[in-house]
Amino acid sequence: MKRSTIGVIAFFTIIILIFVGGVSFFESVWSFPGNFEFLKNFPSKEYPIGSIPFMVVALVGTGIFITIKLGFPQLRYFKHGVKVTRGVYDNPRDEGDLNHFRALATALSATVGIGNIAGVATAIYYGGPGALFWMWVTAFFGTALKYSEVTLAHHFREFDDYGRTAGGPMYTIEKGLGSNWRWLAVAFACFAVICSFATGNAIQTFTVSDQMYSEVTQIVGQTHFLTVKHPVFSNFSLSVQQVINGIALSFIVGLVIIGGIKRIGNVTGFLSPLMAIFYVTAGILILISNFAHLGDSFIMIIEMAFYPPAEIAGVGAGAFLIMLNTMLWGIKRGLYSNEAGQGSAAIAHSTAKTKYGVREGSVALLEPFIDTITICTITGLVILTTDAWHYTQFFQTRIDSTFTGGLLNSSLLTSFAFKEGLSWLFDYGDKIVTLAVLLFAVSTAISWSYYGERAANYLFGKKATIPYKWVYILFVFIGAIAELEAVWAFGDAALGFMTFPNLLAIILLSGMLKKLTKDYFAIDHIEYKNLKENLEEK
Repeated sequence: MKRSTIGVIAFFTIIILIFVGGVSFFESVWSFPGNFEFLKNFPSKEYPIGSIPFMVVALVGTGIFITIKLGFPQLRYFKHGVKVTRGVYDNPRDEGDLNHFRALATALSATVGIGNIAGVATAIYYGGPGALFWMWVTAFFGTALKYSEVTLAHHFREFDDYGRTAGGPMYTIEKGLGSNWRWLAVAFACFAVICSFATGNAIQTFTVSDQMYSEVTQIVGQTHFLTVKHPVFSNFSLSVQQVINGIALSFIVGLVIIGGIKRIGNVTGFLSPLMAIFYVTAGILILISNFAHLGDSFIMIIEMAFYPPAEIAGVGAGAFLIMLNTMLWGIKRGLYSNEAGQGSAAIAHSTAKTKYGVREGSVALLEPFIDTITICTITGLVILTTDAWHYTQFFQTRIDSTFTGGLLNSSLLTSFAFKEGLSWLFDYGDKIVTLAVLLFAVSTAISWSYYGERAANYLFGKKATIPYKWVYILFVFIGAIAELEAVWAFGDAALGFMTFPNLLAIILLSGMLKKLTKDYFAIDHIEYKNLKENLEEK
């Protein structure tokens, strides 16, 4: 059966599930098998191991397996990855679309995004400070997954008639595991397309629109013709400001993605370092000013990762379930932040100009370190050291139910933390988050358009490229006017469905992966300038 035929059947099935099951069906992806009562309390109500989501076991378990099998690549090959990213081995004659740095920048632009601002805040809002610890765990073992999926994707990539690269887990599965596994490759590609519309697109533009709406509201109020919300249908209202946000964002994203991967690489190669330096610098200033609270914050993160507040949680199953909730939010947002194990970044890295998949895999090692270990940690510590986390559901339901400060979630919580943290310098710290949200979200949406486009191209060929881009631009607008809960639910679900085929491929091809790694590091790696000099002498 053709890819396109299987793809049509798969999309039709997914659409039916969306209409029949709704949001609750997709939310169950991250609670399975705990959503079944006969498994939920296994082996006992005191310690319901059955409540641990299979997604958590699959992600962390595969990360641990690969880490051990490859001998901790996230530690052994980190230095080599830095050298490759610096361009010391770049050979312009190698096949590919982007050099190592721009391939990394494109992948980072998709991962360094709303997850680093709104995602961390949401994890703390629902899971408490301990969620940050589980984000670290996801990042450490996820680094090995990132190395694996990128190495394999680059190794199994293809070139089209125009010399452009086509790679990603769908090619890894079909070429690495054989044609009998094509159905799994198609499943990955289908969910990659859906995920590009939700996780990589609508969630980004929703957060930007929400932040911009908040900024305008502070200036003109909620009764102005721009900001007043008009009921459209049940539980959904819309303002003129949101419509303007959607149109503007659609225009900006569309202007870039119509130009293809090289224009995307040029834009993200500029935006990624700029936005990261800008945001991190502001965060470090806050942490320096709150240096006295850093130690207590780290202690709180570790303690609450395993021991929820006993005053309200109690002991036994109650405390255990709260710990599971913290773990789940940390791992979900950790995955959303760095996309390790999801397979999406492998699509961008497969465009790198090099003959060696392992070389590009070592570049990918840097992503979770930059994204989660560095940027997400800074965001989390800013929220904790400024006591902004007191405005979360976790604090007010688990620690102090008498707190009357109200609730703040998503980017609004991070904005409040930055405003408080920089109040000693100026009164506009929240505007830094607004600008960062804009830069992060736009760059993420731009990069994810390429991921979805490649998946659509795999399924339906080149003829699907232009229609896909127009639908993608439409979802930029939809995201700007959507509701938070529905957007996150579908985004998380698509992310989960995408992850399973990729993890399975990594496990089944781990033997080949180990051999590729061993063979690559058995040879001498000569810097390109030295190689060029030697060739000229000859």
